[in-house]
Amino acid sequence: MRITRPLLLLDIDGVLNPYGSPQPPAGYTEHRLFPGEEPVRVNPVHGTWITEASAVLDIAWATSWNDEANQLLAPLLHITPLPVVTMPCTPFHPSEKIPLIAAYAQQRPATWIDDLHSPEAHVWAARRTSPTLLITTDPAIGLTRDSIDRVITWARPFNNPREPLGSAS
Repeated sequence: MRITRPLLLLDIDGVLNPYGSPQPPAGYTEHRLFPGEEPVRVNPVHGTWITEASAVLDIAWATSWNDEANQLLAPLLHITPLPVVTMPCTPFHPSEKIPLIAAYAQQRPATWIDDLHSPEAHVWAARRTSPTLLITTDPAIGLTRDSIDRVITWARPFNNPREPLGSAS
């Protein structure tokens, strides 16, 4: 019996690109990817973590960067392009991500890492019949090893389903 792999829905700003502090956190370098805007802070170790997580999850961008995530950020992280859950044009309210993420996730187990989970996101997660994990990052710190370890640990049981009782071996 094959169960579909769980999803990791991944935001960028406040997750892979911390903001709100005058200096980037340790391990980050700044890149001028968008003329006239603040530099993007990138920690290359995140690429290693994303690759590690891809062993147990299917990963998709869930960010206002849309296709620019693959064009601009993926090469800096040394990861292959990921599917994109297309978001509305900015600016938009964080709750506007929910119907798009819900449609993408369907009935699959899903974890969503974002720095702005709205109250509506928590209601959506609580009402889903499929396992759902929301991880909210501190936008000044971004993604931590603890958060990615939590995601990987959460996802592993969905990749190793036990055979139903009475099934042929």
